[in-house]
Amino acid sequence: MTKKSKAKKVGFYLLLAFILLYLLFPFYWAVNSSLKTEAQLQMTPATFVPRDPVSGDISPSFQNYRVIFDNQQFVRGIWNSTVVAASTTTLALVAGSFAAFALGKLRFRGRKPALYIILAMTMFPQVTVLAGLYAVINALNLSARISMILAYMIFTLPFTTWVLTSFFKGLPSALMESAQVDGATPFQTFYRILLPLTAPAMVTTGLLAFIAAWNEYLFALTFTSIDPGARTVPVAIAYFSGAVARQEPFGEIMAAAIVVTVPIVLLVLFFQKRIVAGLTAGAVKG
Repeated sequence: MTKKSKAKKVGFYLLLAFILLYLLFPFYWAVNSSLKTEAQLQMTPATFVPRDPVSGDISPSFQNYRVIFDNQQFVRGIWNSTVVAASTTTLALVAGSFAAFALGKLRFRGRKPALYIILAMTMFPQVTVLAGLYAVINALNLSARISMILAYMIFTLPFTTWVLTSFFKGLPSALMESAQVDGATPFQTFYRILLPLTAPAMVTTGLLAFIAAWNEYLFALTFTSIDPGARTVPVAIAYFSGAVARQEPFGEIMAAAIVVTVPIVLLVLFFQKRIVAGLTAGAVKG
């Protein structure tokens, strides 16, 4: 190996290390802050590990985690987020898979314009539709949870449909033709043959839809303003208050952020093989 190739290899690994540090440091700092007491958080300069303010010894504390799990608003927020995000993801995948099958495999007039209209629906900022959507929700007198699920479908369903359409297009047309020869209806072809083949794509798009619904704040803050019991996790964290007036509970906020991030990390680790398969499907034509 020449000196030039060695230098390129070293430079590549240094760049990779810098990117990993840049991406992981905020998460590490959140964990570090969540394990500190109020006195440790006020230490200057800030320490990279929790240390006792007097002795300087390493002394992590789980006080912030105990406080947030004693907070009924936060615990209820986790349940609300789970229900809303899971319902949104399920509805988006069911409706999106039907729409993607029609757009990807069936021939009908206006198919391409329909695709571009669906894509255009994802380009509107949330704030531009919030006022009108809130008026509609009030007129229909829907509950906060139902309102959030329907509102989240506005940005999860078009994305799911657009992504799944490309996967259905990539499936061989011979599968449909063989099923039709065997007497299968279009629905049977979709449900029994094509849908199982799109499992990697379903997992990938479903996980992205779940993350979007789990982390959403603007709609949740608006629709739960008159129903505090329906607040999701992001809104519940925003309403954290300190033990004394004008105190920012930074340690509790960081602990809550770590807790709500863990389910997403576990989902990604559990479905990582299908996620990779879904992201790479269709990249190479054989």
